[in-house]
Amino acid sequence: MTDTVKFRMTLSSIPKNIVRVEKFVGKVTARFLLDEIKLNKVMVSLTEAVNNAIVHGNKSNPARKVTVICESLPGWLLFIVNDEGRGFRLERVANPLKSENLLRESGRGVFLMRTLMDRVEFEVLPHGYQVRLWLELDR
Repeated sequence: MTDTVKFRMTLSSIPKNIVRVEKFVGKVTARFLLDEIKLNKVMVSLTEAVNNAIVHGNKSNPARKVTVICESLPGWLLFIVNDEGRGFRLERVANPLKSENLLRESGRGVFLMRTLMDRVEFEVLPHGYQVRLWLELDR
């Protein structure tokens, strides 16, 4: 049986806390020896997910928490981002590639996560919202 390795980080929902993602990804990269491409995929995707959780999910309320977990599974890294917000309807997220959205300052996070990661899942939980980002290690 393969032992899983878990990394965990909890943040208060203050936008400046987004900088803590870099150190978290650094620990994961050191442990799993991610190459530069995988490192960048994780850094961008996880930063977007945490930013969305802080700003949109928890409405930048410092009393609300964002939890980030990285779990190793055979051949995969799974990143889980939980917030305490109400969630959103995925079908209402605007396509950032449409001409009317190209100059918008926001709205690319979900697109970037789906483009960079091997699998992305969204789920409403009883007390918040969860994003799961999957990175295949053998690709």
